[in-house]
Amino acid sequence: MGVSSGASESLLPRAGGDGSLAMVIASTGVAVLGSFVFGVSIGYSAPTQSKIREDLQLSLSEYSVFGSIITIGAMIGAVASGHLADISGRKGAMRTSALVCIVGWLAIFFAQGAVSLDFGRFCTGFGVGVFSYVVPVFIAEIAPKALRGGLTTLNQLLVCTGLSVTYIVGTMVTWRMLVIAGFVPSIILIVGLSFIPESPRWLAKVGRQKEFEIALQRLRGKDADVSIEAAEIKEFIETIENLPKAGVQDLFNRAYIRPVIVGVGLMVFQQFVGINGILFYASETFVSAGFASGDLGTILMGCIQAPITAVGALLMDRSGRRPLLLISTSGLLIGSLMSAVSFYLKIHGLFLEQVPIIALAGILVYIASYSIGMGAVPWVIMSEIFPINIKGIGGSFVTLVNWSGSWAVSFAFNFFMSWSSSGTFFLFALVCAVAILFIVKIVPETKGKTLEEIQASMNSST
Repeated sequence: MGVSSGASESLLPRAGGDGSLAMVIASTGVAVLGSFVFGVSIGYSAPTQSKIREDLQLSLSEYSVFGSIITIGAMIGAVASGHLADISGRKGAMRTSALVCIVGWLAIFFAQGAVSLDFGRFCTGFGVGVFSYVVPVFIAEIAPKALRGGLTTLNQLLVCTGLSVTYIVGTMVTWRMLVIAGFVPSIILIVGLSFIPESPRWLAKVGRQKEFEIALQRLRGKDADVSIEAAEIKEFIETIENLPKAGVQDLFNRAYIRPVIVGVGLMVFQQFVGINGILFYASETFVSAGFASGDLGTILMGCIQAPITAVGALLMDRSGRRPLLLISTSGLLIGSLMSAVSFYLKIHGLFLEQVPIIALAGILVYIASYSIGMGAVPWVIMSEIFPINIKGIGGSFVTLVNWSGSWAVSFAFNFFMSWSSSGTFFLFALVCAVAILFIVKIVPETKGKTLEEIQASMNSST
């Protein structure tokens, strides 16, 4: 899982201004409610699987559709998000996404069978796809340059917070009541959007000059001098408008093929290490390992995700991208092997008292390792390696690859576990090992470099 940050550099000049930050912080706070809903939507199936299957008498295949159909909705939402955000604005896209999520949560709450359940899950998936693009874009476009990185990081942090809340609260309430965790923030988001300004950069791009100046002044404070920043924004918009329009076929030109390989490769490994299978079906995985219920495991997963994601965000510009990725994938490899060994021991009747502890430790090592690097760093690198004239189409393509992988893993996970629980985690471990080689041989270090330096070095390597 993860959030598409590839678009977060779109329409971004060298912003300035040190005026009042109250409106910037308030606007960011409203926007990241979408990130929180994203996290709740992704995590919803983890603590609810056994309860929903029992109440609605769903088969394994029917529940696998419910668990994975969110990714189909997310793929469609991700593809539509760029066009939606360009036509209706960043606020308009978030408002539309929240409305679709509300419809989805209501459908899940009143579901009496698989059809209405799947429809609701699909709707929340569409909202997730739109939020994954537009929230980081909106935050990056309203923030002063000195705070852009920190504020944009709140997007990923709130996704993890939503996941954590869902894991913990989901063990204490019914699956219908858990809907409130996604429904209420969606309502608050729609209301909050009425009180914050639209992205000044989008307003400038569509030629709404007066509204652009008002929005920028509100964000920087009524006494701030925004003339220099406004001029930079206009100049940058003109530069973008003069660039040639790129199509998907241009991504495979020699000049761009290495960024495509790096971006797509990281997203493929991000998903095929198995993260969404584990997140979506955590409760059943712990039961399979020998626990009476999955409550303890899902609560502990929820407790560690957000804090470790915050640590990863703090380290990203200090330790570098590649070290975080290598630490993360090495931990994923260890966690997968521990989980595989625990299931192997259980199957063969060995050390049965220790099996649940080994499985729990393995999953927690896995989740902690993913949270510190592999969850966020691929999106950061993807936002840095594509030149501005293909950033939009490149980001959309890589995001589509990511959600396609998410669907494949989440749909197949239960079937793989039925085939061989230990074999499933040994396969994840193998993918982690290949990912380590890919990072060492292919992925560049981008810390401390300008975008132009990064892109020049990528081109010189092709």
